Amino acid sequence: MSDRLVDRNRLWSRLGAAVDALPEAPATPIAVVDLDAFDANADDLVRRAGGKPVRVASKSLRVPALVERALARDGFSGVLAFTVAEALWLHESGVSDDIVVAYPSVDTAALRRLTASPSAAAAITIMVDDTAHLDVVDAARSSSQVPVRVALDLDAGLRLGRQHIGPKRSPLFDTADVVELAEHVVARDGFRLVGVMTYEGQVAGVQDDVPDQRTRSLLVRRLKQASMAQLEVRRREISEALARVADLEFWNGGGSGSVEATAADGAVTEIAAGSGLLVPGIFDHYASFDPRPAAFFGLRVTRRPTPDLVTVHGGGLIASGATGADRSPVPWAPPGLRLTGLEGAGEVQTPLTGHPAAMLRIGDLVWFRHAKAGELFEHVRDVHLVRGDAVTEVVPSYRGCDRAF
Repeated sequence: MSDRLVDRNRLWSRLGAAVDALPEAPATPIAVVDLDAFDANADDLVRRAGGKPVRVASKSLRVPALVERALARDGFSGVLAFTVAEALWLHESGVSDDIVVAYPSVDTAALRRLTASPSAAAAITIMVDDTAHLDVVDAARSSSQVPVRVALDLDAGLRLGRQHIGPKRSPLFDTADVVELAEHVVARDGFRLVGVMTYEGQVAGVQDDVPDQRTRSLLVRRLKQASMAQLEVRRREISEALARVADLEFWNGGGSGSVEATAADGAVTEIAAGSGLLVPGIFDHYASFDPRPAAFFGLRVTRRPTPDLVTVHGGGLIASGATGADRSPVPWAPPGLRLTGLEGAGEVQTPLTGHPAAMLRIGDLVWFRHAKAGELFEHVRDVHLVRGDAVTEVVPSYRGCDRAF
């Protein structure tokens, strides 16, 4: 048996022991974070960032205690939030006073709160890629006396002729367009240009070392290399042009799957990462780092339809993105279990096959990994923090704090 399978069997035993030792059995799904793996992943992200600070992507955690745990470690600084309302809540809760909202906002209620609070406006940076985003802010606020911190979101995709490879985010690609918007922000009352963001999702978020897809993986790695080479030139050109417009505080880039490559770019001053702390299923096959899964959810066996098949209660926690097998949860511990092709992961029941099914009894726990980080915790209120074979603390998710962003 390989070392990885041994580790997964040990994980099954110790997570089961940790839950069994609780005074009262929690309802499923039971969300667990292995702190030893989380901390090791945090150290690895800092090492890979090569001295540049890592900004915590809160979307990939959605548990305040885990955001704070990461920020407490050397090498991490600031939060990359996903809505203005979330950023306000994190600031008001004392989680961070350095928050960049990664996406443009048209939430007028949240923007009204932001512009009415000098403290929040000093701590939170909003993202724009169009003058219309500034118009929304001006329409929401009563005056321009409180300056709003602004960052520009630039398209970081790879262009090969007329083909674009990468997330369809910002319209800002050419240097002239970036400078034109930057000059508009600087000239407009009530705004202050402080940063830039370039998220190369086609590098950071795509597997490139899949065992049964070697040809495709080779092609993906070559596209990643081409993308980073093109982006480095663009970042340098845009950085030099923007230096004549404003004195920027930060240039944010990267993601958990591209930390080293992004950190090597001289224009980038900080790295965004969050998924690399928990390592969900879609981060298993990367050439750039060795994953340590840290987040799991447990479901109990409720039926044995046949001697070699078991059914667990619930399980249909499907990840966002283009639908496919890689968006389904992964039965992880004990190793060897598989989803069935007919039913997959269901809302109220999930049948599992594979050799361990014969030994599982009704009431036993099976541990799964969600395909994407953070999304697991939208389904639970409580998150069990485990060290070794003991639950050290139970903390609330965003949902447990009665927050949904």
